Amino acid sequence: MQFPVRILSAGLLALNAAAAWAASVDIQALGSDGRPLADTVLFLESRDAKAAARPLAGAEVAQAERRFVPRVTVVTAGTELRFPNRDKVRHHVYSFSPSKTFELKLYAGTPANPVLFDKPGIAVLGCNIHDSMVAWVVVVETPYFGQADAKGLVHLDNVPPGSYRLRSWHPALPPGAPALDEALVVTAAGTQASVKLPLALPAP
Repeated sequence: MQFPVRILSAGLLALNAAAAWAASVDIQALGSDGRPLADTVLFLESRDAKAAARPLAGAEVAQAERRFVPRVTVVTAGTELRFPNRDKVRHHVYSFSPSKTFELKLYAGTPANPVLFDKPGIAVLGCNIHDSMVAWVVVVETPYFGQADAKGLVHLDNVPPGSYRLRSWHPALPPGAPALDEALVVTAAGTQASVKLPLALPAP
């Protein structure tokens, strides 16, 4: 009876050690004019991060008041995304992006089958009926991601120290532009960083 107890204790010690080594990362996204860029997607890539990524549950992009909600959605590769139509009119949702091509023909309510986003990249969404509707799905291979708030800030918890590629993307980048890429080292004490994207948004 002692042997299983020793294994359990060792497992708990390993979990506690992993938690102790997890760090926090704070990143600010700025435009070329130095102003904060809200809605910037920031994520950390590495071989270990890719192995730790898991599909998300319950992800959706709705249509409401003839808009996609949310406008930008970030999911991990392998996530199934639902597209409920909460409008009184029907929509025809599609993407012709290389990372994901699909089409949900004219429909109301919620399609029975979700759409699988299995490749990393940026998928642009549109509606074949309402040309003004546009949204983006950013598919990442890491559990360490976030979307900048009004101050351009993203806070990530429980990031193992190590070397990463810091990727940043914003919907105002040119169509088809990949996420920007730079090196970032995360230390056990936590890390702060900033990224500058080559764009400036109109004055509010």
